[in-house]
Amino acid sequence: MPLPVGKLDFRLLEKLLAKYCVCDSSVLVKPNIGLDAAVVRLHNKLLVAKTDPITFASELIGWYAVNVNANDVAVSGAKPRWFLATILLPEGKTSKALVEHIFAQISQACKKLNISFIGGHTEITAGLPRPIVIGSMFGTTTRKKLITSAGAKEGDLLLITKGVVIEGTSIIAREKENVLRKKFSEKFIEKAKRYLFDPGISVVKDALLASRYANALHDPTEGGLLAGIYEMMLASKKGCLVYADRIPILKEAKILCEEFKLNPLATISSGTLLVSASKENAEKLLKVYKRNRIKAAVIGEVKPKSFGMKLVQNGRIKPLKCSARDEITKIF
Repeated sequence: MPLPVGKLDFRLLEKLLAKYCVCDSSVLVKPNIGLDAAVVRLHNKLLVAKTDPITFASELIGWYAVNVNANDVAVSGAKPRWFLATILLPEGKTSKALVEHIFAQISQACKKLNISFIGGHTEITAGLPRPIVIGSMFGTTTRKKLITSAGAKEGDLLLITKGVVIEGTSIIAREKENVLRKKFSEKFIEKAKRYLFDPGISVVKDALLASRYANALHDPTEGGLLAGIYEMMLASKKGCLVYADRIPILKEAKILCEEFKLNPLATISSGTLLVSASKENAEKLLKVYKRNRIKAAVIGEVKPKSFGMKLVQNGRIKPLKCSARDEITKIF
């Protein structure tokens, strides 16, 4: 029976990682569910390494690739510094202009974040319906500054920055622009498309500001906020209580999710940072975010593992569930 589109089932992936990943003693953070990046000891520094593909978006795919990978390095307490890209292009649909367009996007995004674009691989591949860019990002940090998604502690508050479906909103507006023009104004569509830049899919600044206060950081991407919370709690071996009505859903995101019948809490959400911090530090961080004009909201709290993962929605408590298949796949 073929597997569905999207991330592998968490249980299957966990078994594969345990069975086949080989790590020597220099690997401090080994691959596991919910962890954003690998961490390797290099003398007195730690190297943070991440790879992630961009498969949903076709327009501005190079920009996405840099930012999504930079986010996962930053949530480990490291500044993103070096980027590699594997660019796979569709047979019969690739022009010199398309290739240069993707390279230019990567260059622009790297310059904005002060990252070096140091190479990779580019080819035209048979059977692809659209371009795919697989990015690899590297950064450095120290043991003192290192943070992972596995550090959430019982009693911590959970908070997020900006809101959910930031990346998803931009993808919908760009991929379904012709359909949306029949119902929505040009102004609405353009604003939704620009979610990529405003509020933006980068959480590098959010994460580096939070790293001083947080016990755990995570960048919810495929599977949306619910998958991000699930991954953090799984990595931390904790439970949680999350209040759905406290989760900020930006105006255009809500409208487009309703239009395409997508669950906004399970739709790709790069641009949202998930933070677990003690109550005292969460209050301090909210003040830091306010000074830096970054919107943030407390959405829940960390519980013992025995409590389970639960969601309060419409006044009812129910199990917090997530799917390996992102809601955004419904539009393709």
